[in-house]
Amino acid sequence: DSVKNGNNNQFKKESKKMNAAPQELLKEYVKSQHFTSTTEIMTAMKEMFRDVVQTAMEVELDEELGRERCQRAEALETAPNYRNGYSRKTVKTQLGEIEIKVPRDRNSSFEPKIIGKYSRNADGMEEKVIGLYASGMSQQDIAEQIKELYGVEISPELVTKITEKIMPEVTAWQNRPLEAVYPFVFMDAIHYKVKEDRRYVTKAAYVVLGITMDGRKDILGVWIGEHESSKFWLSVLNDLKSRGVLDVYLFCTDGLCGMMQAIQAVYPNSRLQRCIVHQIRSSTRFVSWKDIKKVVADLKKIYTAVTLEEAEYALLQFGETWRKQYPSCVKSWEENWEVLSTFYEYPPEIRKIIYTTNIIEGLNRQFRQITKNKPSFTSDDSLRRMLYLAAQRITKRWRTMCSNWDLVLSQLQLMFADRAVG
Repeated sequence: DSVKNGNNNQFKKESKKMNAAPQELLKEYVKSQHFTSTTEIMTAMKEMFRDVVQTAMEVELDEELGRERCQRAEALETAPNYRNGYSRKTVKTQLGEIEIKVPRDRNSSFEPKIIGKYSRNADGMEEKVIGLYASGMSQQDIAEQIKELYGVEISPELVTKITEKIMPEVTAWQNRPLEAVYPFVFMDAIHYKVKEDRRYVTKAAYVVLGITMDGRKDILGVWIGEHESSKFWLSVLNDLKSRGVLDVYLFCTDGLCGMMQAIQAVYPNSRLQRCIVHQIRSSTRFVSWKDIKKVVADLKKIYTAVTLEEAEYALLQFGETWRKQYPSCVKSWEENWEVLSTFYEYPPEIRKIIYTTNIIEGLNRQFRQITKNKPSFTSDDSLRRMLYLAAQRITKRWRTMCSNWDLVLSQLQLMFADRAVG
């Protein structure tokens, strides 16, 4: 330990010596400049930044050629490539625009790493633009924000080009491999205006959220579509299967059209639970305001029942009470009872997770919050990019697992022991 402590102390001393020289140089530089304002300091920093970038590119080319700028090759055959002047480039940075000279080689094979051959943005400028776009700002607002913060003028068109660069990343995320088993998968849709054939049409972004076997939420994908149908949902579920999802215990939706047929075709052993909250809203749309409290109170007796038998009896009583006044409301519950009553087969801890789609509605509320300043999108890809970036921001904040997950998992393992994969 004493040897180890001695080495650490020696390292600290050497580090202090190394830092002392730059500090002294910095002091001398500051004294020589006679700064009178922060503006002058920023201008000096900008010049220093340019010089460091320039030097970094010179060093890169030295390493590429295997010799420094002033050294000559002993024989042309041993080093056939050599320097060939410079090309000027204006680069946008967080300190403003800077003019640099990009060194060239005779064979045109040199590509600077510090600033890409075709890049005109440096110092994280593109990341700043993408970050602002991900927060929901419009292209015009981003351009104004960058100009205000850094004194750099960029057009809304350039903002679009920068965000378009992440499309391969979006595609990779949408096609990434998934886990083999998800106990619960939630599905919902958000609607947006998207430009198509020179006019704006309403399209839906269908969001699929899964709960993993360790109780954590994961956005499995976002699909853009116009018309919801069993064929559409079939393609979504087949996509999930092709990405590695072999089994889903329960699907939870808000009564999306064609969902039941699609699930039976792709995951025949899976069950479907329709969202009780959505069912209450849709079935009571035409109930008079003077009766709504009584109707909802009677419906509560159905979905809070302890057993299926108790729930079916409450449904029977509800029909006898309200069928004459509100036949469509009663009919809606009776016709959808098969997918509304699924959760009675499970213990209370699982029922709390599956009886409503609040978990994915919360996600969609966050999507809407981020996209509220974007009334429309110029293409499907534009919408995909925005929702992908929003998804990355949202999922970074997901830290905890579902409530009582240890208990839920033990019950799932017993109930679905015959469905183990692998």
